[in-house]
This record gives sequence, structure tokens and C-alpha cells, in this order.
Amino acid sequence: MPLSVKEVQATPNPNAMKFVLSGTIATTPASFFNAEAAAGHPIASRLFAITGVQSVLLLGDFITVNKAPEVKWTQVTPKVKRSLAEVLKEAGG
Repeated sequence: MPLSVKEVQATPNPNAMKFVLSGTIATTPASFFNAEAAAGHPIASRLFAITGVQSVLLLGDFITVNKAPEVKWTQVTPKVKRSLAEVLKEAGG
């Protein structure tokens, strides 16, 4: 069964959100601080295509996305959820 986003959690950093998944995405941390570093990674590169995304962390059953301060979460969150749903479905979980 493919992974899916179970919930979105706020973090102490107002520019970071935690997207909790239905299963494990990465057993070791994978951090990407720009689109160039994410090139070739199917999930991180897709997230960096979203305007405002500045960094991505994959670990365990979650993905943390950091956005630019001037961008609102209402602009970013639906796009992140949609992108994750697409890429996780394509990957088959």
C-alpha cells in the first residue's frame, strides 16, 4: 500500500511544518538545503518545485518542509500534500 500524508503538524519554527506519513520514508536522515542538492531525489526535487520551499528533511515517518518567511502556509501546504500524494503513489509506497 502506498504511503500517504496522515497529518500536518506545526513545529516550534513558524517556517517549518512536519508532514507525518503512514509509514517510513527514510531510515536515516536525508536533508536538502536547496534545489541543486535535491536534484535526482524523486521526493525532494518535487518539493523544491513548489514556490517558497527552502529546505526538506526526510526521516522516519515524516518529512519536514521549511518555507520562505514571506510565503504563507496556506499557499504551500496544499501543494506539498498534493506533490507528496503524487510522488508516493508513483513510487508505490
